[in-house]
Amino acid sequence: MTDDIAWPPLRGTLTEDRPLADLTWLRVGGAADALVQPADVADLSAFLAALPAGVPVFPMGVGSNLIVRDGGVRGAVIRLGRGFNGIAVEGTRVRAGAAALDAHVARKAAEAGRDLTFLRTIPGTVGGAVRMNAGCYGAYVADVLVEVTAVRRDGRVETIPAADLRLAYRSSELPEGAVIVEAVFEAPEGDPARLQARMEEQLAKRDATQPTRDRTAGSTFRNPAGFSSTGRADDTHELKAWKLIDDAGMRGARLGGAVMNPMHANFLTNAGGATAAELETLGEAVRKAVYAHAGVSLDWEIMRVGDPA
Repeated sequence: MTDDIAWPPLRGTLTEDRPLADLTWLRVGGAADALVQPADVADLSAFLAALPAGVPVFPMGVGSNLIVRDGGVRGAVIRLGRGFNGIAVEGTRVRAGAAALDAHVARKAAEAGRDLTFLRTIPGTVGGAVRMNAGCYGAYVADVLVEVTAVRRDGRVETIPAADLRLAYRSSELPEGAVIVEAVFEAPEGDPARLQARMEEQLAKRDATQPTRDRTAGSTFRNPAGFSSTGRADDTHELKAWKLIDDAGMRGARLGGAVMNPMHANFLTNAGGATAAELETLGEAVRKAVYAHAGVSLDWEIMRVGDPA
């Protein structure tokens, strides 16, 4: 732990040595040196400006696509809350705070006749969706993002055009240490009733094919091929991560409390009492098995942060 850090003042809440396991969907991981929950953008900006330059900063959403290692996270973990979850429809555009849930943004946009329905089944927040260029059903954040507002590591608040983020498949090039606080989307027009019906269909499809009631972090590995540099997907491509895992005989593979979900082979699951080390070790075993069987190297889609126990 970085006990010698003099944390700057904060109008929000700062909790030292805060366990993070209960803040992640997989319910594993150690403590953060400090969990920082700023009151608003000005509070976050002042905190980062006063934070010693050598202290790491990690922005954390709702922990839906994250493994926090058992030894915890050094530095300041920034978790945005109520001051950052507003959603407003402004003509053809939808403005959403980084802490707004993707599903809420999709629903509010649909009520106003704006189509961001692809966000409805994506777990997590707008900030994470932008950072990972989230997408499904052939639509991606890169298709609709106009710009983001971010607080840089030195406290500067700036607007970054979408093009400068270089959004690609499950990736972006956000400045190191920057925290997204808001995003603006250009949303196509649609009939509210039809948009609602589409979202219900997507939810039904997801629930029929994915283990939504189990303790997972979404897709574990990226699909290794079938995507262009812009993040556009060829959803008919046969090379899917789940199929490679299945063919390698790793569906249902288990290590302690960690298991590759029998319902969907690309969902790493805490079946009860798993540690972060067990989850990550099982994931690496899956990668080795797939490479041995098919000669394909799977890349993690789940973000893994922090120190080992």
